[in-house]
Amino acid sequence: MEEKEFDYMNVIPLVDVMLVLLTIVLTTSTFIATGVIPVELPKASRSQEETLRTQTIEIDKEGRIFFNSKPVSLDGLKDSICFMDKSVPMLIRADRDIALQSFVDVLDMVKKLGFKRVSLQTEQRKG
Repeated sequence: MEEKEFDYMNVIPLVDVMLVLLTIVLTTSTFIATGVIPVELPKASRSQEETLRTQTIEIDKEGRIFFNSKPVSLDGLKDSICFMDKSVPMLIRADRDIALQSFVDVLDMVKKLGFKRVSLQTEQRKG
């Protein structure tokens, strides 16, 4: 009997195995990214969402101040936030056409009350 030489290598089984591995990796990474994998989180007296919920201060074109979408004066804003936890993030959203002094008054008051995590929301320039 004569032995046949290998003219080529059959790679179809190798491709099948690689496709199965790719499917497993993609499926697992999708579950991890979307949080579909059920996990029982440990319990605490306060949830982290409550302590880290961002508070929003908005200043419209007319210079009116809103705290979490409710209209307030500058003194009313001070009364609303003076007893809050100072680690709560504050987001200031100010119209670009307001008088600079309105913004500075709000920012100065927030900083004087001791809030460390204060940010200003902006839009990215196109072009």
